[in-house]
Amino acid sequence: MALNWKNLAQARVLVVGDVMLDRYWFGDVSRISPEAPVPVVKVEKSEERLGGAANVARNIAALGAEATLISVTGHDEAGKTLTRMLAEERIHPAIHFDATISTTIKLRVIGRQQQLLRIDFEDLPNHEVLNLALGDFYKLAPKHDAIILSDYGKGGLHHIEKMIAFAREHGKPVLVDPKGDDYTRYRGATVITPNRSEFREVAGRWHSEEELEAKAQALRGSLDLTALLVTRSEEGMSLYRAGESLHEPTQAQEVFDVSGAGDTVIATLGLMLASGADFHEAVRVANRAAGVVVGKLGTAVVHPDELARACEDC
Repeated sequence: MALNWKNLAQARVLVVGDVMLDRYWFGDVSRISPEAPVPVVKVEKSEERLGGAANVARNIAALGAEATLISVTGHDEAGKTLTRMLAEERIHPAIHFDATISTTIKLRVIGRQQQLLRIDFEDLPNHEVLNLALGDFYKLAPKHDAIILSDYGKGGLHHIEKMIAFAREHGKPVLVDPKGDDYTRYRGATVITPNRSEFREVAGRWHSEEELEAKAQALRGSLDLTALLVTRSEEGMSLYRAGESLHEPTQAQEVFDVSGAGDTVIATLGLMLASGADFHEAVRVANRAAGVVVGKLGTAVVHPDELARACEDC
């Protein structure tokens, strides 16, 4: 399948949700601490990457499309760093600073190419700032071809029901990466993209493909969704729509790190739908993109040449 790069480059995608700064400390591990049975990491280098909804927007921009991001950060060093990095990635920012919170940071300590520890710093934004972000959404949503709501449970999507309703009123496909066990707040979305464990938390366990499909279709119908996409790690991903299901087997050659893979899936899926692709084509390409990104360390993106190669036999 030949990707229509012209249509992809002309697509405009609005991303809304929880942003975070992913920090990585890389070092050498050569001994165990005398204070506790834990490895001692001698840090040799550090990296910073966009995380959460910012990584979704980064994936869209990396494929040459127009990405706009609405979110809230703290008025601190990490928030300023995140804003600078958005500009470097050519992402259009609509960022609101909340002086009462700290920017969400995920600090990962890596030794011998393995993640040893993750430390999280996070706060919930206040309602006044969230109302300002909602106002931006009302202004920007009609100007975009698709809307992605990236929910990491950090409070940035407090008004998600209003956002979904507004998007659908204006004929915009709205994709949601869900969090938690209350999916009623996503009712009316075009598609939600839970991973296997997230879906199991909401729908319960299954013992066959038939039982999985029945649970997926029941949830899709109860939430008035056009589609439900369950990403299933080494089992690929499955799309459920009214009267049909589509299974795409995994395309990963080697799984190195699944961090941010869900961001790549929903970013590519949303970009494909924004460019005019149908669901089958969009899911196929998103699956290939995920197969590329899990072969990289940490939150990463897929570039056009990588995606083109991955889709040569689509």
